[in-house]
Amino acid sequence: MATRSLIAENQQLTRAVQLIQLGARMAVLEAETGLSHERLVRLHKEVTGQSPSKGQLPYSTDWFISWQPNIHSSLFLNIHERLDKSVALAPIDLLIKAWELYREELRIVDVDPLLSITRAWRLLKFVHSDMLCLTPCSRCGGQFVTHSHEYGPGMPTFVCGLCEPPARAGKGKRSGTIH
Repeated sequence: MATRSLIAENQQLTRAVQLIQLGARMAVLEAETGLSHERLVRLHKEVTGQSPSKGQLPYSTDWFISWQPNIHSSLFLNIHERLDKSVALAPIDLLIKAWELYREELRIVDVDPLLSITRAWRLLKFVHSDMLCLTPCSRCGGQFVTHSHEYGPGMPTFVCGLCEPPARAGKGKRSGTIH
């Protein structure tokens, strides 16, 4: 019978608590920790005082492409990519650190985050499966989330939503607007 390392188990519990405090859904917790579903449910109740949310995770790349979510997703993914090149972290710790930095950047400019930790996790899954990628804007040169293989040599050039906002952009008082 193989014995489990108490240190490794403690690290998984600590990581799970951190993810729960950041609002991660059960699918993220189950995928990123070695803890059982039942144990994660108990832990979630202990940390938050309530049962975890039920239901399917969002599974559409289109959400990340629409105007405001694209700006937020692009900010997060650029932070993630920069961190990945400069700091040696486990993938889940890299996600957590990048999302915390994304949230802090928005706090500085007094904007509510549109991207939850669960959506950020899903975004990384889409990027790693080559469904989404960062593409440079042909006007400002910034890197923005697009569908993979949509832009490139012999294809249309990409113009971001900051350089060419949609007609109704900024007309409402929705949270998440970056000025």
